[in-house]
Amino acid sequence: MSRSFAKTVNDAVKPLCWLIGHWKSIKAEGIYPTIEPFTYCDEIVFESIGQPLLNYTSKTWHPEKGNPMHFESGFLRINPGTNNVAFMIAHNFGVTSLEEGVVTGTTLKCKSTQISRMSFARDPPVLAIEREFKLVENGNLEITVYMETAKTALTQHLKAVYEKM
Repeated sequence: MSRSFAKTVNDAVKPLCWLIGHWKSIKAEGIYPTIEPFTYCDEIVFESIGQPLLNYTSKTWHPEKGNPMHFESGFLRINPGTNNVAFMIAHNFGVTSLEEGVVTGTTLKCKSTQISRMSFARDPPVLAIEREFKLVENGNLEITVYMETAKTALTQHLKAVYEKM
């Protein structure tokens, strides 16, 4: 049996409305001290299901080869009546992260408070993640991700610019 979920936005989610939609990268680059710089393509979706949260998916692929790279799935939840958010994400490389932060206008910043990993995830373990989402003047979305591992201090890992589809 098919169910139809409400597409209306819960009042609590109004501070996050600027994120809702299907976004496709127009420029996406990865850097990290332990790897060669790289580019990637990404599509992200934030959608309302009528609850005080947004459903989130991200799918990245290699720009030339087209093969899948990194997938994320989760929820961006807001504490009703506040600008405090929690971003709960499962990553395809065997990690789950709980990141908490604040939405201010059209900027969202969050930092990991918990990271769990499966027993056979590739080393080195991820110890911290920070993200910044920012809607810029031309209506594009900029996302910057910082990462810390057991071998590398917190440093920028990803920077991407998206346009709404």
